[in-house]
Amino acid sequence: MALRRPEKPELRPLASENRFTLSEGEEAALDRLLDRFMPFFDRLDTLPDATSPIDTRGREAGTRPEQDDDPCNAILRRCSVPATGSGALDGWRVGLKDSIAVAGVPMTCGSAILDYTPSTDSTLVARLLDAGAEIRGILNMDKFAFSGAGDTSDHGPTFNPHDPERLAGGSSGGSAAALSYPDFDLTFGADQGGSIRIPAAWCGVVGLKPTHGLIPYGGIVGLDHTYDHVGPMARTVAEVAQALEVVAGKDDGDPRQRGLRVERYSEALDAKSGSGLRIGVVRQGFGLDGADPAVDSAVREAIDALARTGAAVTEIDIPAHEEAAPVIWGLYSESIAMAFRTNASGYGWEGTYIPEMAEAFGRALDAGSDRLPPQAKLHLVLGTYLRRSFHGRLYAKAQTLRPWLREAYDHPLRSVDVLAMPTTPTTAHRYRPDLDFEERVLSGWSMLGNTAAFNMTGHPSISVPCGTVDGLPVGLMLTGRHFDDATVLAAAAAVEHLFPTG
Repeated sequence: MALRRPEKPELRPLASENRFTLSEGEEAALDRLLDRFMPFFDRLDTLPDATSPIDTRGREAGTRPEQDDDPCNAILRRCSVPATGSGALDGWRVGLKDSIAVAGVPMTCGSAILDYTPSTDSTLVARLLDAGAEIRGILNMDKFAFSGAGDTSDHGPTFNPHDPERLAGGSSGGSAAALSYPDFDLTFGADQGGSIRIPAAWCGVVGLKPTHGLIPYGGIVGLDHTYDHVGPMARTVAEVAQALEVVAGKDDGDPRQRGLRVERYSEALDAKSGSGLRIGVVRQGFGLDGADPAVDSAVREAIDALARTGAAVTEIDIPAHEEAAPVIWGLYSESIAMAFRTNASGYGWEGTYIPEMAEAFGRALDAGSDRLPPQAKLHLVLGTYLRRSFHGRLYAKAQTLRPWLREAYDHPLRSVDVLAMPTTPTTAHRYRPDLDFEERVLSGWSMLGNTAAFNMTGHPSISVPCGTVDGLPVGLMLTGRHFDDATVLAAAAAVEHLFPTG
């Protein structure tokens, strides 16, 4: 069946959208030329996709649990996708953020407007299943991953397991809260500004944003190839390290991967103290706007405890940490607007595309963009304005400043093993359903001050529990050198030894 071609009256509006006008002669010529070129697209549409659908027999897409079975509202679907192989994750029960493709299991990205069931697995899922893991749940997330609070999902907010009146954090809130249930051993979240580490800190679990590109991102809905990350979350550092060993490594279909180096991460966890560990305490990571002094104190007390076990602790200044916001927001708005404009697929990269995912995303936006979250609407309006008014200059400038920001952290990391600061400036927020548009935006981004910069620089960064304030978990964030995730995990294990949560 032939694709519908644009009719002659549609040509001038299409030209206007691209900032030019058509004379009558040009309009007539284009109308004739379309008859010549549209058949190529008709033929393309009939060719088989390069990716073959997976046989989903034996997989159970499952249903949403009852509230009594899911008090945190962390689980959108209890499913059963059995292992395809055997290995290091034999018997592990895994939950996935609702943006990670699993063949035969519906994906919504936390939104009621996306109606999509993948026919292929993401690279991450294929590696988990091949290593013996079973996918047991699809987990709640902030709508299209635009908030760090955990309160914007169309499926309802994700609540904190330590206080049902507080939020789990976002956007991978379900991935953190589900670890409070006995039937998940491991979960995965995605992180573009802190979306793994924030809910890990608020829920008292371990969450790793690995070095950019270390875990393949193919088959996961993203925002920008240059700062998309996916990573494991678990109750212990050892479980995170074991999972990372399984899923890290080269994927020819992922353009995010450069200079890849993979290690035996579980072997780095032998030490039970901070002996020999060099920690740089970043002054600018404390006292953030709106920070709770008790959170800062808890993190400093944890670092002092590490020093008593033999760690060498140095206070360091990184002024660029306070100046990172213009680079971060310069990258966010235009790239997010373009991600939506290109239906979350983008252009100009070679690798594994998923045509059905792009189409489903685009249809969802055509049908329901009015239901996008406030943060997305802000980025789309602002990003479109910036592109039209400044012709991409500000996005390009932000990209050119990334090496400067990266070097600001690389310089002290030549003298210390990890950088330390609070993951978030406060403990978990109370759930406030009455927030208006502006309050929802600001509340959902108020905890990104320490996390977002490392999405732009690509450094590995982990949140590990280091105590509590008024009964609520506090996370210590440790950041290391590119592809030295092993040292970051070892440092986190030393913290965990002092502040066990199990």
